[in-house]
Amino acid sequence: MTFDLLVIGDANPDVVVGPVAQPILFGQKERLVPSGSLVLGGSASIMACGAARLGLRVAFAGRVGDDPAGAFVRTALSDRGVNVDALVTDPTLPTPLTTILTSGDDRAILTSPGCMPSTAAEDVPRSLLRSVRHVHAGSFYLLPELAIGLAGLFKEAKAAKATTSLDPNDDPAGKWDRVTLDPILRVTDYFLPNAAEALALTGHHSVVDAAGILARRGPLVVVKNGAEGALAHNGSKVITAPALKVETVDAIGAGDSFDAGWVAAVLNGMKPDRALTIAAACGSLSTRAAGGTAAQPTWEEATA
Repeated sequence: MTFDLLVIGDANPDVVVGPVAQPILFGQKERLVPSGSLVLGGSASIMACGAARLGLRVAFAGRVGDDPAGAFVRTALSDRGVNVDALVTDPTLPTPLTTILTSGDDRAILTSPGCMPSTAAEDVPRSLLRSVRHVHAGSFYLLPELAIGLAGLFKEAKAAKATTSLDPNDDPAGKWDRVTLDPILRVTDYFLPNAAEALALTGHHSVVDAAGILARRGPLVVVKNGAEGALAHNGSKVITAPALKVETVDAIGAGDSFDAGWVAAVLNGMKPDRALTIAAACGSLSTRAAGGTAAQPTWEEATA
């Protein structure tokens, strides 16, 4: 196989600014903040970079515009060892752009979607889909066209003996549609929400109960829970792993780095309890620098 991992989803520049004192005020009054940076963003692209950093051979499929922001994304992914041959350049729509305002351990995220919602299953080369060990998709609720065809992509991948994973990320509309999601969960090996997303998808107040409900729809459910660490639920049994104690700069992309750690661990033959520990380490260690990719760990760091 040419690649270990194919990642499908969102890719955009992030402008990270802060920390910003709350409340955030309008009225054309300029305010100064301690720092700002232009970094690679997008849940799927951060995950892809994290997996490449851990030693996997990674390809990326998605869309950017024919503009400087798209060129930035393409270069940033390639420089981090991610193959971008399947990154489509949209001739009519701009590259998505995200501004992140940080405030303590919280952040506000403003995204102009650009060509992101146009990303579709047809953008994924079938020869690539059938020649990888694992397929991961991110930002389910930001990619409505891809969501329509994702079950078909996962079925095709599984027919070629690949495993699959999905990170839903946030739903800006707050609807948490399950009609489209549930058929995909039936062909998903690992479902990777954070605690807030698991609760929103089930309406439960207990993370463990929410994970159990989601697991009964088909996948092993692996839930990221910030400083509380993580848990995995197979429908009957729960395992947990703690977060590492690190000096945190910001948590942007920590969940995506966690996803990368989980996938790298299972592809390296780790059992779920060890994979969960490695994934939690990857998420924790990624918070040591600003942005989603600057502090992503190597395999040696994650398994130390």
